Amino acid sequence: MTLWGLGNIILVVVIVPVLVALLSRVLGALERIRGAADDALAGGVALIGEIDGAPALLDTTDETIKEVAGGAVRYAGSVGKLLG
Repeated sequence: MTLWGLGNIILVVVIVPVLVALLSRVLGALERIRGAADDALAGGVALIGEIDGAPALLDTTDETIKEVAGGAVRYAGSVGKLLG
């Protein structure tokens, strides 16, 4: 019976504080992860607001590429005549 009481004292004095310390570290890490995830979510939401105008900008880019391509073909044809 004495060993049983000694085991209970060791459990209360040594093991329980160690478990509480470990749990505290895990919960602290969890809170830091939650904060980082919230920051990432806020950044993603802000980014979505910025890319709403992307299709219109891509249309402008497509038109510009067509204009440049036409000029480049004319220039290449003229250079080809000069060199040929």
